[in-house]
Amino acid sequence: MREQILTFLEKNSKADLKELAIMLGTSEAVIANEIQRMEQENIICGYHTLIDWDKTSIDKVTALIEVRVTPQRDQGFERIAERIYNYPEVQSVYLISGGYDLMVTLEGKTLREVAGFVTNKLSTLDTVISTATHFILKKYKDHGTILQEQEEDERIPVTF
Repeated sequence: MREQILTFLEKNSKADLKELAIMLGTSEAVIANEIQRMEQENIICGYHTLIDWDKTSIDKVTALIEVRVTPQRDQGFERIAERIYNYPEVQSVYLISGGYDLMVTLEGKTLREVAGFVTNKLSTLDTVISTATHFILKKYKDHGTILQEQEEDERIPVTF
């Protein structure tokens, strides 16, 4: 049942407990208790709202920054990842495979602000060897949600 609850909540964190209970054939109390246990166990770590910032008047720039680092003895990547994720501009940090070690997601108001963070803060960390910055220019789908309104096909079907 946990997997079903988690899958449902991942798609809609404002899920109606009554609806979820009916789908799973149990009571709202059972669902509420299971969710509370998963929150206490840090399986559910938080709830987020997906916003299409392009439809607002708020300026926001998102960048994906690949970071190559020298892992520290007896600590691997943990210490450097912690130093990076403690910056308030940083939205996420992932250990990745490939030519780089970490993927950092960063938000700022302008391209210059993000570039300044990379140049003045991230690149100056003693274990950072190199970075590659990629700015997100447009989001088509985020967290499983299509952000663009899809146009309906107005053509008339032709059959022979």
